[in-house]
Amino acid sequence: MHVAQTSAYPMEVEIVHAENIYLHGANGEKYIDLISGISVSSLGHNHPRIVEAVKEQADRHMHVMVYGEFVQNPQVKLAKAISDTLPDPLDNVFFVNSGSEAIEGAMKLAKRYTGKYEIISCYDAYHGSTHGTLSLGTREDFKQAFMPLMPGVSHIRFGDENDLESITSKTAAVIIETIQGEAGVRIASNSYFKKLRERCYQTGALLILDEVQTGFGRTGKFWGFEHYDIVPDIITAAKGMGGGMPIGAFISSKEIMSALQTNPVLGHITTFGGHPVSCAASLAMLLELVESKVYLEVERKAGIFRQYLKHPKIKEIRSVGLMMAVEFDSFKQVSSIIEKSVKLGLITDWFLYCDCAIRIAPPLIISEDQIIESCNILLKAIES
Repeated sequence: MHVAQTSAYPMEVEIVHAENIYLHGANGEKYIDLISGISVSSLGHNHPRIVEAVKEQADRHMHVMVYGEFVQNPQVKLAKAISDTLPDPLDNVFFVNSGSEAIEGAMKLAKRYTGKYEIISCYDAYHGSTHGTLSLGTREDFKQAFMPLMPGVSHIRFGDENDLESITSKTAAVIIETIQGEAGVRIASNSYFKKLRERCYQTGALLILDEVQTGFGRTGKFWGFEHYDIVPDIITAAKGMGGGMPIGAFISSKEIMSALQTNPVLGHITTFGGHPVSCAASLAMLLELVESKVYLEVERKAGIFRQYLKHPKIKEIRSVGLMMAVEFDSFKQVSSIIEKSVKLGLITDWFLYCDCAIRIAPPLIISEDQIIESCNILLKAIES
């Protein structure tokens, strides 16, 4: 009763243990986790390599000083490892604690570097729920209770090349998801992203790609933007980055990132950003992901979901890798399917801005047999 709630009707499933793709309840219940804590536990729960890294770092030291002041080995190694996954000139990493914080830092960096303040985002985008990130969205039912929010924000339609003329010399940055997540897995064309990149070059606007949900292998490539053969000016990451530990980052070139060092000094600061235990976990996660190449299998695994998830009530399945939306007629249907699935031992969810679809974003390590089992449970829930 003392833990603040985000809704009047929480799921109220008590979890006492988690391992691989499974969550275990207080009374012996066993659930397949089909959403990975919302795209977080990409290598499954309690991955032994990540757990060992956490324990080893906790034995050495935990928090010792605010981010950026001391040299801390886990931060240095992780920043280098992340840079190695990225094209030039993206080689400078600023660690924070979450996706929302990463977006906030990226917006400040764009304003500071360009000297401009206008920011463009997309309709139905979701970048977080802090005041700044909430300003980037367009859903009034999420925003109206907290107005006024950050000024200087305008919006374009995701994937619509005609709207790119809205980007002008007054634009500090365009911030966009490589695949729209909370809108229900919406995908834009390669042509769109190439023209967006070119328009930003023409106007001097920085291109910020939100990779909070898509980064670290979720879509079948390490980064979502790799599907489009473009290079952004700034990337944000979080969620799957930590292997279950809280961490986020915004990443850019050394030239752009250096703008935060002067006028004013300490242009962006954080106490717990780059926490050594979270960085150790993230490094273990990244190395395991790269060495195992498990993310190269996610498109094939998505195909198995598509093969087995067939039912007259399913209107459409949209996916890029293991970032999937299964659409139905209404939220009432979706809500009923989710409730029945929990009772049958499977955890799924809907999308903030697309409540007529269920979310499928399991740990990337899910096996073919586990996928088939999950589909059978979902079909039983749909049928009932």
